[in-house]
This record gives sequence, C-alpha cells and structure tokens, in this order.
Amino acid sequence: MKTRHLIALLLAAAVLVSWLFWPRGIAVDVVKVERSPLTQSVVATGRIATPSRIELGTQITAIIDEVTVREGAAVNAGDLLVRLRATDADAAVEQARSQIAEAQARFTQLDAVGLPVAEQAVKQAEANLRVAEAEYQRAQALVAQQFFSPSKLDEAARQLDTARAQLRTAQAQRDANTPRGAERVSAQARLAQAHAALESAQARRDLLTLRAPVDALVIARDAEPGDVAQAGRALLTLAENGETRIYATLDEKNLRYLRLDARAQAVADAFPGQPFDAVVYYLSPAIDAQRGTVEVRLRVTEPPAFLRPDMTVSVEVVIGRKEQALSLPLEAVREVDSAAPWVLVARDGTAAKLPVKIGLRGVGRVEITDGLAEGDVAIMPAGGALDGDRIRIKPARGAPGPTPNLGR
Repeated sequence: MKTRHLIALLLAAAVLVSWLFWPRGIAVDVVKVERSPLTQSVVATGRIATPSRIELGTQITAIIDEVTVREGAAVNAGDLLVRLRATDADAAVEQARSQIAEAQARFTQLDAVGLPVAEQAVKQAEANLRVAEAEYQRAQALVAQQFFSPSKLDEAARQLDTARAQLRTAQAQRDANTPRGAERVSAQARLAQAHAALESAQARRDLLTLRAPVDALVIARDAEPGDVAQAGRALLTLAENGETRIYATLDEKNLRYLRLDARAQAVADAFPGQPFDAVVYYLSPAIDAQRGTVEVRLRVTEPPAFLRPDMTVSVEVVIGRKEQALSLPLEAVREVDSAAPWVLVARDGTAAKLPVKIGLRGVGRVEITDGLAEGDVAIMPAGGALDGDRIRIKPARGAPGPTPNLGR
C-alpha cells in the first residue's frame, strides 16, 4: 500500500516538474489584420507667394520729388506712385513741339508762297526765252544780209542759251515745290523728325512718373522725397494681386506619390487653428541636387484674409485614400522600405514569416495589398520571436485573463 502511494507521489512530482520546465514558447504581442479607412499624405513647409513680385524703379537718374504710397497700401493699375523731377524733360518736350510748329509753317510757306512764286518764275522764263529766240532769228537774218557782223549773232546765241537755262531753273524750282517735289519731301522729313523728337521727349518725361503696372500691394518702400533715384535701383516692391499660391519643397523620395490636382490642407504657423485648402498645380521637372528636394506649387482656392506674402505655412498633401483598406500597424511590417517587406504571423502557436506587398501608408499604419487576409494575426517585433519559434500570445493590456491563441 505504501509502495502504491510512493509511486503515485513520484508520478505527480514528475508531472509537476515537466509542467514547470517544458518549453512554453516566446511571449509575444500580436495585432489582427483589419479593414479601416486609410489616408496617405506627405507634409512639407512652404511660403505664401503672389502671382508675381514687381520691383519698381527708373531707367534714368533723377531726384525724387514725391512718393505717394507707403508699405501695406493697396494700389490699382495706373495709380501714381513716384514722381521724379522733370524740369529738363519738360523743356525737351517744349523744344520738340516748337520744331513741329516750325516744320508745319514750312508747309504753309510752300503752299502759300513757294509754289505760286515758282510758277510765276517759269512763266517769266518762258517769256524771256521767246524774246531770246526772236532776237536770235532776227540777228541770224541780218548777219546773213551782212547788216551785222557775226559777233552780233554770237551775242544773240548767248542770250538764247541763257534764257533756256533760266527756264530750266525755274521749272526745277516749280517742280521742287509741287506735292511730290524735293522741297515738300524735305519739309515732310523735317516734320517727321520733329514728331519723333517729341515722342522721344515725352517718353523720357513719362519715365519720370512711375505708376502701378497692375493691381498690387506695396510690400516695400526704399525711396523718400529728395533722394537721388539711380537707374536699376528698386524704389518700391509690389506684390501683384491675384490667386494666392504656396511654394513648398518636399523630399524627393515622395515624388512618386505626387500628382497634379492633388488636394492638400495648409496651416499658417501664425494661425495654427485655421487650416485652409489648396490644390497642387505644378511639380518641378528638376531636383535640387544639394538638398535632395523637389519644388511643389499649390493654388489656394479660397485664401483666408490673414494670409500675407512670404508667410510660412505647413502643407499636408493627400496622395491616397481608401475607405476599407486592409492594414496593419507600421511596426508590424518588417523591412517595410525594402523591395521585399514581410510579416511574422502566428500559425498554430508557431511564428511564420510571410512576404507581403504594401500600398498606402497612413499615420502609423500601412496597407497590405497581398500576402495576408482579414483576421490574420501579425506578431509585433518587440517580443524577439523569429521564423519557426514556438510562441505564446500575451494577454491584451487591461484584459481580465489570458488571451486565447488566435493563430490558425
């Protein structure tokens, strides 16, 4: 009897020792593969930009007489902004106008005096020629009858040649005063030259009056009355009114996710509680080799009133969204940035390595597009389990009892 009790006691002790020292597996934390909404976005820092920034200056050196605006002023196209001293330019304009008046008076002289006088001179020369021809014929007859010496005929021939020359001169003078004559062409050239001189003088004077080229906001003033404006130096800086834009830079590794017309949400650092919408409209074709970034430009469709040029903003560009994405926590996917990511899953109390394909990456979660099914159990890496290890699943935090084995 005692022997039987001893044997039973030894068997019980053996069972207890086996239970205490038998390998029970590595304790691990697990998560289930679930379906849930998933949004992937990239975040960048940028600045508010206007359609264009205009530096207003002058092409000539002159003294500044008046500056009509200050920083922050809204101006309309054509508004007077800066007036430079124009004494010499005004004098040049008046001189050009007097040259035009002189050239126009020359036309009046040609019409009222020059042409009529030239026509009368032609008539007088024609009459003189007729007289000279008659005298030559009479002298020729008398010399033939030996009433005059041959020298008389020579004198008559000389007077005839002179009359003919005078007629040609008078005709040339008359032709020069006709609408297509040289005198009128010369007068037209002088008039055109005077008009050109007036346009040049007016253009130079216009350079001394600086006006707003577009509707804009004055963001810098670098000129005061009495200063000497130098050619090429900006006096005012304007930000053109129009659609508000954001110029931002993103890490080039995110370039594959970006597309035109992608929606984004921006927040100004100065107003963190007032986000506003934006849309991507430009992706730079080049990469900044030194920084490894790509420039992205966004259009702000409804800019809030507090935005200012050059204001710093943070931009979150949404590059993908699914309402029912099969996903896991990001840390559950091993080598997620490699070409062959994988997940360690629980299968019948054993850890098994499975390759997976990933899609969208949200905040702390990643989409599984292939390799796992909904309800599969992934092992978190903190437990240190490896492929083929025996495992036991830790109870969930705050759970009243042990968590059952969820592996298949």
